[in-house]
Order: sequence, then structure tokens, then C-alpha cells
Amino acid sequence: MALREPLFRLLRTQLHHTCQQSRAQSVAVLGAPFSRGQKRRGVEHGPKVIRDAGLMERLSGLDYAVHDFGDLNFHHLETDEPYMDVKFPRTVGAANKKLCGATSRAIGAGHTLVMLGGDHSLAIGSVGGHAEQCPDLCLIWVDAHADVNTPMTSPSGNLHGLPVAFMLKELQDKMPNIPGFSWMKPFLSSRDLVYIGLRDVDPGEYQILKNLGIQYFTMRDIDRLGIQRVMEVTLDHLLSRKQRPIHLSFDIDAFDPSLAPATGTPVNGGLTYREGIYITEEIHNTGLLSAMDLVEVNPVLGASREAVQATASLAVDVIASSLGQTREGAHVPMEETPSVKNDTEKLRI
Repeated sequence: MALREPLFRLLRTQLHHTCQQSRAQSVAVLGAPFSRGQKRRGVEHGPKVIRDAGLMERLSGLDYAVHDFGDLNFHHLETDEPYMDVKFPRTVGAANKKLCGATSRAIGAGHTLVMLGGDHSLAIGSVGGHAEQCPDLCLIWVDAHADVNTPMTSPSGNLHGLPVAFMLKELQDKMPNIPGFSWMKPFLSSRDLVYIGLRDVDPGEYQILKNLGIQYFTMRDIDRLGIQRVMEVTLDHLLSRKQRPIHLSFDIDAFDPSLAPATGTPVNGGLTYREGIYITEEIHNTGLLSAMDLVEVNPVLGASREAVQATASLAVDVIASSLGQTREGAHVPMEETPSVKNDTEKLRI
């Protein structure tokens, strides 16, 4: 008996949203070498090792004009006192404000954006900048962690555990005026967010997920339902009311540490390679991916060169799959494969 064709496949033929009109043939890659959202140094080298693992060469083999806008330069304040145990708030706030502007400009210019982190606090800026251009976006958060703590619930005070709380309108009254974030206003409704891969959720986060009715899938849910069903429910949940742009925020620690060892907060029992790539393939198949983050690759934490290479190569696979590379290796080539262009000046980052 044939399976019901999910709603999201039907939407592929109905791409009229203004954020998608010129999206298909142009990709912008932007590095965000930043680590102050957490305590482990080295994640700022993530963009370099992902590029060194062959990202640009891989993307140039797909059916896109690929523009490499280089890396943003971030200023670290000499004095940045904690606020309610939240560490480096002004530095993280300023970095995200800069990333927000660069993201908005890239998407406004008609590109699909690939943001290379850096730690996951950067999603405040990348998703926020995306929302400036596409206010009706939806967010798929693939991660071992929910990253929805508030300053009152966070056990560590590390801002890479708080980014989703900044975005959610329903948490506005739970978020104090943190120094460095006066520019940031919540823009996302809880119904427009789905988590995949959770397995290390703090008690305060669990209460937020339940109280707000956020759709999430733990690793146990994936074991129970299978990744195909998880993706059907995810995309039907986000796209059943209307088609809109997708922002994919992918933390490499969503994978099992045996596959992605070079990361700051590994948690056993994560996604297999096949599960992770299936997620990205199905998102690509919607035709609605508008921006994505790939974060938390930390080469300093790899026990060996091989461990670092495995983690960075996995990041490349995730990005390429999100943009249409198939495991069968089949795609319709353009008449001439576009080259990778260095467009740092054009984006004015």
C-alpha cells in the first residue's frame, strides 16, 4: 500500500513567497568565527576547518552560483561583566547584531545563506537577520540540546544555551534586558519551531517546551517512530497552514559523538549518519530552505587529526545535502558548472 504523499511535497510546486523567488540558484557562505557564547575555546576555528574539508569545492559541483563572503570580524570587549550569571553578554550581543545585519543583506540580495559557526549563540543573529527579510519563516533546530534556557533557568550562564529564548515571543516576559541585546526583539512563535535530536534537556527547558506546546522529537522518539515519520510530522506541522521559508539550525552535536567527536558538548546516543542526512534531504526536497546554520565544530577538542577531519567532513556532508547533493550522486548538471566567487566586498560585511 502506497504511503500518503506528505503535504510538504505538494508545496514544492507552489513557491510564490517573495523570500523564495530568486533563492534556487544562488548560495552565499558566511563564516562567523566566534566562541564567547560558551566556555571552550577553539570553536571560532570552525569556519576554517569546514572550508578546509572541501565545502566550497563540494558546493561548486551542485547547481548553484556559490558566493563565499569570507568571515565576519568580531570585536571582543576587554571588560564584559556577567549579567545574572550570563557570561559575555555585550560581546555576544554585538557579534549577533553584526551577524544579523550581514544575514539580512545576503538574504535580501536573493541568496540562500549558509552560516558557518562558531558556537550556537550565533543563531540569535542568523535567524534574526533571516526574519528581517522573511518574517513568516519557520525554524528547524537539530541539536542534542534545546538551547531555550532563560537567564533564570540556565545552569551555566553560557549564551549558546539561550538563543531560542531570545527568539520566542511567548518568552518575552521571561527575558530581562540583557546588556548588548537592546537591538533584539522576539520574532518567532512557538508553533513555528520544531526540535529534532534532543537528548540533554535542562529541567527549566523541559518546562518551557511543555508549557508552550513546542513540537519536539527526542532520540527516543526517533527510535520509536523512525526518521521518515519524524520528518513527515515536522514538515506537516510547519507547512500545513502555509508555505514559508525554512531556517535550518544544525548543531553538529546532534550526531552521535562517534561520528562528530570534535565538538564542545557531546552527548552519547545521537543521530546516525543516515538519520542526519535524511533530515537534510527532506528539508531540501521541500524547496523552501532559505538559510541554515552549521555550528559547534571545534577542532581544538578533537583527540586526533582524524577526529577533526571526520567532524568537519560530516559538516560538509550536512550542508551539501541540505542544498541538494544526493546519496545517489545524481543531479541534473547546469550547462556550465558555476565557479565559487569571493564576494566579501559586495556584501559589505
